[in-house]
Amino acid sequence: MFSIRTYNKISDKGLSLFPNDQYSVSENEKEPEGIVLRSHKLHGETIPKSVRAVARAGAGTNNVPVESYSEQGIVVFNSPGANANAVKELVLAGMLLSSRGILEGLQFVSEQTQLTDAAEMSVLMEKEKKRFAGLELQGKTLGIIGLGAIGSLVADAALSLGMKVLGFDPALSVDAAWRLSSDVERQENLQAMLPRVDYLSLHVPAIEATKNLINSETLALMKPQAVLLNFAREAIVDSSAVVDSLENNKLRRYICDFPEPQLIARKDVLALPHIGASTAEAEENCAVMAVQQLRDYLENGNIQNSVNFPATSMPRTDGTFRLSVTNKNESGVLSNILGVIAKHSVNVADLVNKSRGGIAYSILDLDVLPDDELVQEICALEQVISVRKLPS
Repeated sequence: MFSIRTYNKISDKGLSLFPNDQYSVSENEKEPEGIVLRSHKLHGETIPKSVRAVARAGAGTNNVPVESYSEQGIVVFNSPGANANAVKELVLAGMLLSSRGILEGLQFVSEQTQLTDAAEMSVLMEKEKKRFAGLELQGKTLGIIGLGAIGSLVADAALSLGMKVLGFDPALSVDAAWRLSSDVERQENLQAMLPRVDYLSLHVPAIEATKNLINSETLALMKPQAVLLNFAREAIVDSSAVVDSLENNKLRRYICDFPEPQLIARKDVLALPHIGASTAEAEENCAVMAVQQLRDYLENGNIQNSVNFPATSMPRTDGTFRLSVTNKNESGVLSNILGVIAKHSVNVADLVNKSRGGIAYSILDLDVLPDDELVQEICALEQVISVRKLPS
């Protein structure tokens, strides 16, 4: 029986994928092998030594101390792409709201409570509607920084609206490149892209390399009438630099999902309360992906969409018994592990070994059930972090 501790409200559609006869799932589990969470912050929190994996029902993992968990051999999963459509739709809404006088027009109409005559109201609307005239998206140029799951969907939607799309992503994966429309004009650097865009949408993770990616220098490259959209992470944008650009008429509008005191009550800022992925569908999709990945790891040792461990997978074979081993990524460790197995006269039927940064991870299928002595000898190897004997 596996034990899973939950934080936050996790969609029942995801939690229902834990079989009742194999998993005990609640927020009160004392010695969980796995954790499922959304936005709960684990930094500074002591977790039980029993924990083998943490699955976040969402894309970012800023609320998880990934580096520390890597040192403990704890796999951290996220759910990339599960909320991509929800964010894409909000980006489109942001572009429309920043271009047309939609919100201003709604406010104007809602204030006309003194009018009781429909004909009089109609005359007033016709007279005042020019105040809320805006711009169309068709024919404008959208720049996208980050062409992963969300960025590629935003690109497709913008192309369907008749926009020209420029994209910049120095870390574009092969899978992402296959998803990306050939109509997206790839850019080699920001200096080439920023002067050309009417709208700039950000879709990169918050890491050290992207901190304050949009700052006074990059903003100075943009058109004075450009619109900046940030539905990625707060840390990517230097908000003080944005305010300076707005006040000096070097940026038309800033649309974001991360309110800050200096952004509030500005007519040229639309700040939403971090609702990019807040749809019923996105929450369900993220929970389902998180649970499926956590189960596959706990039951089979397979790893997909981890932010700290290498993607590793091997199908189960009848009649074999599976071990998974996490160790420091140093030469000779796998040979030592295989040496211990051979010493016990156990045959390795199949294995896969992958590495990522300072972590190496192996799945080994053995012809016989390994006893506790074999497992303990592997654990005792100097560079080995953890060993798991997986259920058959």
